[in-house]
Amino acid sequence: MERLIEVLGSSNRWFPDNSLETMVLSLLMAFVLAQVVAWVYTWTHTGLSYSRSFTQSLLLMAVVVTLVMFVIGNNIITAFGLIGAMAIIRFRNVLKDTRDTVFVFFVLILGMATGTQRYMTSIVGTAVFTLLAVYMHYTAFGTLGRFDGHLSLKLATDGDEDELTDVLRRFCRSIKRLSIRQSGSTNPSSYLFQIRLRDRKRQNALLDALGSLDAVGDVSLVLRDELSEV
Repeated sequence: MERLIEVLGSSNRWFPDNSLETMVLSLLMAFVLAQVVAWVYTWTHTGLSYSRSFTQSLLLMAVVVTLVMFVIGNNIITAFGLIGAMAIIRFRNVLKDTRDTVFVFFVLILGMATGTQRYMTSIVGTAVFTLLAVYMHYTAFGTLGRFDGHLSLKLATDGDEDELTDVLRRFCRSIKRLSIRQSGSTNPSSYLFQIRLRDRKRQNALLDALGSLDAVGDVSLVLRDELSEV
């Protein structure tokens, strides 16, 4: 324990220790901190672009970069050699989400910090980064739209529009009628609404309530996710 405290306390020295035990400690710390980052990424991920291999790459990338920093050390010639070797490799994987790019960039920095034995920087940086990711996930930070999705239905010509409005107001915080399409005096009218639900978990209850109205038919609800890109 005393040796661990000594190593953590001497993380800002100009000439890092390249001993075996320090290298093992750095690799283990990179593994643990990157696993925390990977878990937070999985926990806060939204949308359809989730990839198991990408999540595993976050973990492995931090360990690899840490090892690279030990290989380079203070040798400029080795650093240029590694740059030339990396230039030969072509990475053709395209990240679909800019948020994924941020996680990749942070894992690279994490590996560099642990590889240069700046352990406190790694720990504090990981704590702040993960807290920010969790905060933005739960507060839906950056959400711009005022509506959850679109509701389309058909209302018979003899139907009561006020009854339809009462049902919508019971389940929705806000309603905006976008269009009404009529194809004849006897045919039902097609309505398109933009709605914001009081509780997104009660979308099925809304559909059941609309379906129970005799004058309403062909009810369709499309909800969108503000945090994902289609």
